[in-house]
Amino acid sequence: MAQKSTIYKVELSVSDMDRHYYETHKLTVAKHPSETDERLMVRLLAFALNAHDQLELTKGLSTDDEPDIWQKSLSGELELWIALGQPSEKTVRQSCGKADKVVIYCYGSTAEMWWAKVKNSTTRFDNLSVFNLTEQASRDLAELADRSMKIQVNIQESDVMLSVDDKIVYVTPDQWA
Repeated sequence: MAQKSTIYKVELSVSDMDRHYYETHKLTVAKHPSETDERLMVRLLAFALNAHDQLELTKGLSTDDEPDIWQKSLSGELELWIALGQPSEKTVRQSCGKADKVVIYCYGSTAEMWWAKVKNSTTRFDNLSVFNLTEQASRDLAELADRSMKIQVNIQESDVMLSVDDKIVYVTPDQWA
């Protein structure tokens, strides 16, 4: 019997001083059975960094042709495609062709090797941004994971502070492209 997704209820309060965006998002997040707490929290961080009224979490790991997060215009055009981890060169190319803007948040011990392998073939994409999270930052994020969370995210000058209850994690994504 296949395992079912675990449901997380998240109240995500975003105070982004860089973009002057201040909103609270009530999210119901389905954590795929193969998804780690680390990946779940990176997904929530990516949502917060790009927060918008039309930003949506997608089916993620259970669907190959969708990003982890996307934003569509009111007329259905794909404005923003957000992927996590280390997508293949083919996936990067296809997503850059589908969306106005593509953002990849990579993390983990092999992120630098992945980037060294794909960066030369991605330079032609003006709509691509790649950010890396340190191994320590993504591990610290994983420790915040809980089935019911109220997350406060403060963003200023690209520095991010996430707090859940009395736990605080500081993250500064490193822009590679």
